[in-house]
Amino acid sequence: MTITPETAAGKPAPEALRDALGLIRDREQVAERLLSSSKKHSFDPDTELDWDAPLEEGKWFWPPELVSLYGTPMWKRMSEEQRLDLSRHEAASLASLGIWFEIILIQLLVRHIYDKSPTSNHVRYALTEIEDECRHSKMFARLIGKSGSPAYRVSRLHHNLARLLKTVSTTPGSFTATLLGEEILDWMQRLTFPDERIQPLVRGVTRIHVVEEARHVRYAREELRRQMVGCPRWEAELTRISSGEAARVFSLSFINPEVYTNVGLDRREAVAQVKASGHRREVMQTGARRLTDFLDEIGVMRGVGRKLWVSSGLLAR
Repeated sequence: MTITPETAAGKPAPEALRDALGLIRDREQVAERLLSSSKKHSFDPDTELDWDAPLEEGKWFWPPELVSLYGTPMWKRMSEEQRLDLSRHEAASLASLGIWFEIILIQLLVRHIYDKSPTSNHVRYALTEIEDECRHSKMFARLIGKSGSPAYRVSRLHHNLARLLKTVSTTPGSFTATLLGEEILDWMQRLTFPDERIQPLVRGVTRIHVVEEARHVRYAREELRRQMVGCPRWEAELTRISSGEAARVFSLSFINPEVYTNVGLDRREAVAQVKASGHRREVMQTGARRLTDFLDEIGVMRGVGRKLWVSSGLLAR
C-alpha cells in the first residue's frame, strides 16, 4: 500500500488514513528500542580505533570499484600508485561531505524536537543521535588529517543552497534529506569495512559508522512514514520537490572535482568521463535503490520531485 494523506483505493481520506496508521509503529516504542540499542552498540572512535598505527603501503582507502573513475579510459591509463592516491583523496572528499551533511542533520534534528516534550523517548533518542553525529564528524575529520589529504568543501553555491533547503524544509522533507545523506554512503561503507584490501583505519571508521547509522536510518524511516501519512497535501508536495532538489545537489557534491587535480589528472576530462561512465551510474543508482524504493512506497517519488530525482542520476526512471 502506498501511504499518502490523500484518498487511496477509493476510500475516503480519513478511512485511508486510519488504514495507513495501522502500518506505523508506536513512536515511543521505536525510540525506546533504539535507546536500548544505543546503550549496547555505541563507540568512542578516539579509544576504539588505533590512530597511532601507521598507514599500510599498497592498501586502498576506498574500494577501487567505488572510486569514481573506475573502469573509464582514464582509469585504464593510470598507474596503480595514482589509483591508490585517487582513492585516498576520494575517501577524504566523502568524509568531508559526511561532515557537511551531519552538521545539517544536527540542525534539522534540533528543529524537529524544539516543540516536543523533552522527557519523551522520541526526543531522548534524537539527542542521542545528535551525540552520535558529533562523534562521527570528529572521527571523519581525524581520518582526513591522518590520510594526509585536504578537507574538501562543497561549492559555495551548494553550501548556500543547503542553507536555504534546511531553513525552508518541512519536517518530512528533513527526514527525507536525512535518509538521502545516510543510506547511499551506508551502502558503500557496508562494502568497505569487510574488505581486506582497505586501510585498517578506514575499515574501522566505516564499521563504527555502519553500526550506529543503522539506528539513525530506522528512526528517520519510521518518522518519515508517520509524517507522510499525517501532513497536509501542500506539505507533502513541497517535500517531494525539496527532496528531489536535495538529491540533485547531493549527487553533484558527492565527489569534489578538485580530487582529480590533486592526483595530477586533467580535471575537465576526469569529470566528463565520470559523467559518461555506465559503471559509475550503476554504482550510484544501486546505492540509492533501497532509499528510492522506500520513498516511492510512501508517496515521495511523484511529479516534479521524481523528475528531479531522475535528473540527479540517482534514479533510472
